[in-house]
Amino acid sequence: MINFKIPLKSFLSTTYFAFSLIKDLGPKNFEKINTYFSSIKQAWDASHSELAKAGLADKIISEIIETRNKINLDQELEKIFKQNINIVTLNDNNYPKLLKQISNPPFLLYYRGKLKDERDKNSIAVVGTRKISNYGKLITDKFVNNLVNNNLTIISGLALGVDAVAHQTCLNNNGRTIAVLGSGLDYDAFYPKDNWRLAEKIIENNGLILSEYPPATKAQRHFFPLRNRIVAGLSLGTLVVEAPIKSGALLTAKIALDQNREVFAVPGAINTQNSTGPHDLIKQGAKLVDNIDDILNELNLRRTEELKIKNTTPSNPQEEIILNYLLNTPASIDELIQNTKLDSSTINSTLTIMEISGKIKSLNGVIYIKI
Repeated sequence: MINFKIPLKSFLSTTYFAFSLIKDLGPKNFEKINTYFSSIKQAWDASHSELAKAGLADKIISEIIETRNKINLDQELEKIFKQNINIVTLNDNNYPKLLKQISNPPFLLYYRGKLKDERDKNSIAVVGTRKISNYGKLITDKFVNNLVNNNLTIISGLALGVDAVAHQTCLNNNGRTIAVLGSGLDYDAFYPKDNWRLAEKIIENNGLILSEYPPATKAQRHFFPLRNRIVAGLSLGTLVVEAPIKSGALLTAKIALDQNREVFAVPGAINTQNSTGPHDLIKQGAKLVDNIDDILNELNLRRTEELKIKNTTPSNPQEEIILNYLLNTPASIDELIQNTKLDSSTINSTLTIMEISGKIKSLNGVIYIKI
């Protein structure tokens, strides 16, 4: 029997929490339990034979019974509350509505941050390769900036590369972003560690990080496809920026299609590996997008903010030379010196003035792009 002292919203929520601690249970097995038993409490107290009738394998049944006999829910709940981790169950009114619509939603989510926001009804996933190029940074920045300015919530997986750029760009524009992990939310289990500070910034800025895995659960390879179904499930559509043909981002796109959600793909150069994924999606019917309106129109959303066109007219011959070069490709200072034939002193001073006037922008202080 479940015995706990730490208050939760309901006894039902606590039983969901207890089942979430069964390591190998997963959403599909929980669906069998939820379908067979008249109540979640009855399922937790069920005998071996009753659990077998629900369609569970012996290994899972043994794990349920073993965990049930040794678990101290007071201690387990105290652990998560001390780390400012909360839970929401499939039965709760606060459970994300879009996610509830998929075929195998997580029966419980662990989360930190702000669970609900008005903008979440118009959410879009932005995903792509971990090995992001300068072009990918430019495109991710462009789309996320405009999506945020039109009050869309940005969903991604907090991985290195496109995911991290999407989250950071959203924060830079005071937007709402949600990160879905393939590990526990605690520091010891958190993956990837390089993005721990980014996760903290998301929480500090009214964002949300969540996972279906309890604290202390280390990331495993097979967790990430399951994580991707949540990323896609929280979103009206998925935007793939850059991805090689064998990429988790393409799996997210496939899951989005299976969930009857929209898939958008950004085209790129035909001779780069990072373009093969989006191009393959386009061949299969994904929407080719090169501006914000392509996405908004497909989702039947209205633009809430008109694009602000900045004056990028060159003020002198040096600016004209630099702008003409940046028209087709981002470039570093060394590349500009080599290709424009301007000396380093002229390049540095001109770039500084152009950035202040809003004609160009630096990415990570290294690569320059035309606004």
